[in-house]
Amino acid sequence: MSIPWEVRMSRSRRQPYFFNTQTQESSWTTPDGLSIDEIKTLQGADLLMGEKPAQVRASHLLVKHRGSRRPSSWREEKITRSKEEAIELLHQYAVQIDGNADKFADLASKYSDCSSHGNDGDLGWFQQGMMQKPFEDATYGLKIGQISDVISTDSGVHLILRTG
Repeated sequence: MSIPWEVRMSRSRRQPYFFNTQTQESSWTTPDGLSIDEIKTLQGADLLMGEKPAQVRASHLLVKHRGSRRPSSWREEKITRSKEEAIELLHQYAVQIDGNADKFADLASKYSDCSSHGNDGDLGWFQQGMMQKPFEDATYGLKIGQISDVISTDSGVHLILRTG
């Protein structure tokens, strides 16, 4: 059975979107049930993977430390761990994730210090200038389905999964 989705470019927004050729449905977000590997095979998927797309989509797993700009989260009222301890936690999570997007989402929902934990770490689509520079640079530098090394920002340290 073939996948009815393809990727098209919006003329008004100059951004890629998903289009279902059977139902004529359009979506700015990844359709439910499509894996990253399936997205890569869609007609027009190259629009999502261009040199410098207008937008990218990512999920992240944030671990804050006492030097973070707001050292508190839904998990801990006052975060006291050092940056080095936060990085070590991310390294442990990375071993568990082992490149698996579903495991990434599971761990982000349980352990991320960001409110996006409620969406399995999904931050949605964003453009240049919307995120802190190290985070943005890392995300734009990833291919869809690729997970970053540890990225440090004023918010804390992150693992980033590019999803679109």
